[in-house]
Amino acid sequence: MENQKTNVPNALQGEDQRFGVVEVRPKELECDVVRFQNNKEKWVAFVGLLDGRPYEIFTGLQDDDEGIVLPKTVTKGKIIKQVSDDGVKRYDFQFENKRGYKTTVEGLSEKFNPEYWNYAKLISGVLRYGMPIEHVVKLVGSLDLRDESINTWKIGVVRALKKYTNDPDEERSANENSEL
Repeated sequence: MENQKTNVPNALQGEDQRFGVVEVRPKELECDVVRFQNNKEKWVAFVGLLDGRPYEIFTGLQDDDEGIVLPKTVTKGKIIKQVSDDGVKRYDFQFENKRGYKTTVEGLSEKFNPEYWNYAKLISGVLRYGMPIEHVVKLVGSLDLRDESINTWKIGVVRALKKYTNDPDEERSANENSEL
């Protein structure tokens, strides 16, 4: 029996094979940690990967109070989706330290500014539904955001995602678009 929405067998429901879209996020995703600096503030991006391709992004300040502080050697880990009994979702970051112990930073969504979190959710949605990375970089770079702080955040996100493109001119182009 075919799933009429996507024309794929029921065994593949939740996954649209035509576009490589995975509707249901796996519980765990491999993750790259990308650090960047904006206006003398240190930021971190967690880029969740599905089959080596960016699937989602979480970003925020690296600080002791409300943000996240990680050892400088941490460049990879996992983003784990947790769902409580009442349906509340939470995303945790887990990495292995130098001694081989797992360390988990709980509640990425609670650690970051809600405005940045919402933009990151939007960008994650675009990634999740298969827009080519080069186009995502251009789209984010062309956003006309009024606040200087969020504009510098945007440039950091462009840098974080640029890592996954094949075009060395893409970052320059995205930065030029962000100045329009």
